[in-house]
Amino acid sequence: MSQLVDTYGRVHRDLRVSLTDRCSLRCTYCMPADFADWMPGPSLLSTAELMLVLEVAVELGITGVRLTGGEPLLRADVVDVVRHITSLKQAPEVSVTTNGLRLTQLAARLHDAGLTRVNVSLDTLDRQRFLELTKRDRFDDVISGIKAAQAAGLAPVKVNSVLMRGVNDHEAVDLLRRAIDEGWRLRFIEQMPLDAGGTWDRGQMITADDIHAMLGEVFTLTPVEGRGSAPAEEFYVNGGPETVGIIASVTKPFCAACDRLRLTADGQLRNCLFARDELDLRQVLRDETLTPDEVRAEVERRLHKVVGDKLPGHGINDPLFIQPARPMSAIGG
Repeated sequence: MSQLVDTYGRVHRDLRVSLTDRCSLRCTYCMPADFADWMPGPSLLSTAELMLVLEVAVELGITGVRLTGGEPLLRADVVDVVRHITSLKQAPEVSVTTNGLRLTQLAARLHDAGLTRVNVSLDTLDRQRFLELTKRDRFDDVISGIKAAQAAGLAPVKVNSVLMRGVNDHEAVDLLRRAIDEGWRLRFIEQMPLDAGGTWDRGQMITADDIHAMLGEVFTLTPVEGRGSAPAEEFYVNGGPETVGIIASVTKPFCAACDRLRLTADGQLRNCLFARDELDLRQVLRDETLTPDEVRAEVERRLHKVVGDKLPGHGINDPLFIQPARPMSAIGG
């Protein structure tokens, strides 16, 4: 099978796979506290359907699979999903982005199933602020989950933080100090227009330059060479070896090196986090008029098509940009 190469020469090797749109937190920049517009259960891909897609994707050159959500660890068979993926011929590296709440129970089992690393979302070191941001009093559980991941060998744990003006932007330095002390690999992420409440305001966004300036008051940051297709621009802290990353999806987009595709929990292919269009795989997977070989061939064709349709950039900085209809929780991070 030929590789997944778009019309701009970008070779696609990374597949973000959403396992569910459900989440156990209600982060203010992601969804309202009373959010309840969940995907119906029957619309979600079964593990067998998911694995068929992944088998084809790996044959087409996918070498990394990131399991996302919602909160992917809420999926009852998440350990089995990891084990199935890592059992594939030419198995890809498998990682997960999580809020960390279930890592205490699952970290060791996920590691044994073949998971290589975790990204944990944590925007504050203050327990009360965590409650205000997430609407759940679960700060201690996140910290316990990070420690469980480290103990299980899922290290270094990457910690993702979104800074918001007047909310937690004063914590940038403290977050980095804690990360260095605890052995976390910290990455700050610019807030993106992907919230279910539609409250994103570019004028209030903490930018990559803002973050760099805040950290620069205390630390010396030196760029790390060889970024490649990684979304984070990495910097050595005080000469290293510790690093900090900044993901500037809005102000300094890295679309020219993007090698990512996305599969939503209900079986829709997306070639960009901010895409307005999707390509349906669920319909193909459930078409009883097709033979198994015909299903695989059509999945392959649609993977190539979604890559071929990929635009040169996400267009956030275009005055005509329209926020995707789906929120982050339904797309998968």
